[in-house]
Amino acid sequence: MSRRLSVFACLVTSILLTVATAAPAAASPPSAWDYIAMGDSYSSGVGTSGQSGSCLRSPNAYPGLWDAANDPASYRSVACSGATTSSLRSTQLSALSTGTDLVTVTIGGNDAGFASTVITCTLVSDSGCAAKVAEQLELLDEEIPAWLDATYRDIRAKAPNAKVVVLGYPLLFDVTAPSCGFAGMSIPKRKSLNHGATELNKVIQARVRAAGFTWSDVTDEFAGHGVCGPSPWLHGLTLLPPTDSFHPNGNGHKYGYLPALNSVL
Repeated sequence: MSRRLSVFACLVTSILLTVATAAPAAASPPSAWDYIAMGDSYSSGVGTSGQSGSCLRSPNAYPGLWDAANDPASYRSVACSGATTSSLRSTQLSALSTGTDLVTVTIGGNDAGFASTVITCTLVSDSGCAAKVAEQLELLDEEIPAWLDATYRDIRAKAPNAKVVVLGYPLLFDVTAPSCGFAGMSIPKRKSLNHGATELNKVIQARVRAAGFTWSDVTDEFAGHGVCGPSPWLHGLTLLPPTDSFHPNGNGHKYGYLPALNSVL
């Protein structure tokens, strides 16, 4: 074999090995995967039917729907309502192992204080809402990137062979409807909160790519289905139960999060 052909053969071999190690879960069909779902309430299934336990997990969340459709070798959800990067690292990582093939996760929203910001905005003026969002964005710039980096490092250390998919958050609000069905959520407030979600997604996406994980943006799937719109895939402000407020409903998981996950597998 000539030197040129030998070098070419080595390059081809190197590329094939790189592809094989970069996406271990793709080497076998989903039915052979060991799947762990991690993260916060957007992964546990708050807002859907069938919630149970202190973490409010539901089989109707997107991980459970993916499990039902693909019948992997094993499936376990350790996602928990209220989870932060810190609590994920302290309570969820033990579910991972060298045999884990697929990990999905939503995390960062609670670190950014997103839920409390939405509630605050229902009570204050338009300018007060914009100021609250700006306050939370400072935290987003200063501390959350490092928290995400540490979380992703720990996931990779515990599941070195897994394909890790990090899903983002939808923009909560439709900004075209003049009224929202509940008091306190003007169009300027809705725009401020959507801007906050956009910036949060940008930070998460950047840290996901730096970690070498797979990013899945869900904003396209949820477009046209925000709170206040004619066909929302998210709950607005609810009283029974209050925990459902501003979380995806069944359609949000079935037609929003599940397709967003499938699109990157």
